[in-house]
Amino acid sequence: MRLGADAALTGGRGRAPDGLFCQDARHLSRWQLTVDGTAPAALVPATAEDDATATCVLTPEGTRDDPPAYTVFRRQGVAADTFTEHLRLVGNRPEPVTAHVELTVDADFADLFELRADDRTYAKPDAVRETCRTPEGLRFTYTRADWHARTELTSRPAPDAVRPGPTPTARVLSWHLPLDPHGAAELHLTVRAHPHGRPAHRPATGRPAAEAPEGRDGLALTCARGLADLDLLTVPATGVDGEQVAVPAAGIPWFLTLFGRDSLLTSCFLLPHRPETAAAVLSALAATQGERHDAFSGEQPGRIVHETRHGELAHFRQIPYGRYYGAVDATPLFLVLLHAHRHTTGDDRLAARLERHARRAVDWMLTDGGLEKHGYLVYTPDPNGLVNQNWKDSAGAICFRDGTQAEGPIAVCEAQGYAYDALLGTAELARHVWRDETYAARLEETAAALRARFTADFWLADADFPALALDGAGRQVDALASDAGHLLWSGILDVDRARRVGRRLLEPDFFSGWAIRTLAAGQRPYHPLSYHRGSAWPHDNAVIALGLARYGLADEVRRVADGLLAAAAHHGHRLPEVLAGYDRAATTAPVPYPHSCSPQAWAAATPLALRTALETAGAGGAARLG
Repeated sequence: MRLGADAALTGGRGRAPDGLFCQDARHLSRWQLTVDGTAPAALVPATAEDDATATCVLTPEGTRDDPPAYTVFRRQGVAADTFTEHLRLVGNRPEPVTAHVELTVDADFADLFELRADDRTYAKPDAVRETCRTPEGLRFTYTRADWHARTELTSRPAPDAVRPGPTPTARVLSWHLPLDPHGAAELHLTVRAHPHGRPAHRPATGRPAAEAPEGRDGLALTCARGLADLDLLTVPATGVDGEQVAVPAAGIPWFLTLFGRDSLLTSCFLLPHRPETAAAVLSALAATQGERHDAFSGEQPGRIVHETRHGELAHFRQIPYGRYYGAVDATPLFLVLLHAHRHTTGDDRLAARLERHARRAVDWMLTDGGLEKHGYLVYTPDPNGLVNQNWKDSAGAICFRDGTQAEGPIAVCEAQGYAYDALLGTAELARHVWRDETYAARLEETAAALRARFTADFWLADADFPALALDGAGRQVDALASDAGHLLWSGILDVDRARRVGRRLLEPDFFSGWAIRTLAAGQRPYHPLSYHRGSAWPHDNAVIALGLARYGLADEVRRVADGLLAAAAHHGHRLPEVLAGYDRAATTAPVPYPHSCSPQAWAAATPLALRTALETAGAGGAARLG
């Protein structure tokens, strides 16, 4: 649910659309209150009590000599697919008065992808929107071919009248509420979204309470807030055997759905604390693993999905994101997490259950992924989807020092590290769980060869640092980027090079004082407000911190953790998705990135990864997550 500052919905689009959203559709687009014929004045503006409840205090018009006849105490709440409004009207006069309350309501059922920009339009042949009155309120329906969605509004008491509103489907509900002298009246409204394809009974996705770590220091507070945010972000999904599982969605407002890379890294960060999250994510991703070749969606046999969408435009294949597979890294990360889960829990059952899916993921890396043909995992920019298919997936993110975007097939450095880790981890599963020594030895040989050629091909001699990528001609994409820090986490670098890279990432051009930037300052393409060319991402720093800890760089781990925790303290101990790349000395608080999701899953899980990194570094390194 996204409301305006006055607790109203206006049907906005673009950067911050408002409404009640469910499964990538807006089920409530207008919600505007008037009292006695005018918009009420706010004595206390809308204030969030918590992530699910907001309150405000309103009055009808009045003057110093003729003060308002009554006051409206407004409380709004949101839960799974449901929005509630409670109005309590309190009379201020010694004689009875009657309050005239009106509410304009509409549901446009717009797809989320329509709303992300003001100028996006999609053809919707034969679509029908209707509104009908019910005994307790209204029902909004939307149909298009086999697509059916509805929104239901109930009111206690029922409205006295309903009349047409400003759009064909909008309605204005009216109540005349009598107030005794200094008396009160109440109005309760409930809006329930019924999206297309939603089962009648949904699995419970919440947890009784976030298990806050002991202590009240900054790390403990940020961990507790992160766990609470992850509870808020939990959504249902279907597992590999048809079971219902609860998985972390990527973020609010745009990414409230299962994402391959995001959910996998979030689960990695949580693994020592919530291993059941990893098991659920692995099962859900195995259930959506690629089966065939489909150029539109990027599906390939064995490939792990990048994102899933449930909206109308995805259903009718007007966008490729229903199940979109445009990620080069989700497949190796699937294997990394599967091994890490077994290593952390000591339980072989999940690895045995997903053996077929793991082998198919390895097959994808070797074939369509590019390891056998190109020597590396590669992707070709998708003109209808994602130009870049690593975690830095914005256009222009994989660039040379002069700012030129690399052309494909592109081999980004961190994906090669993930592949190396995936091959070694899967070899261990093959040897100890699947009892296939021949397969294990083959994977280990493949990993060793990848490591040897990676160092030879990616190392920038002049910078003493890994290249961001190799382009389609095999040239080193020479921008200095934070992706190199992921190589410490995966272990593909030798100890000496890894430690040099780790220390380089804490130099002032990389480290802002709050976090490590995505791109080192001073390079031509650097921009502190760019999505991936100068901003700083907490999850990126978490992966780097785990890598620093692996190589015993304890001072560097503490500097990264201290910067991120200081940034979190300025946001109520919640880490945002991304921060601007400005230096800490420039401002008293971190400069926010203007389009950052909050809360966001891998940012919420970052403090748990920092805790692991600090503990590992304190123990002398040499260990790794999982």
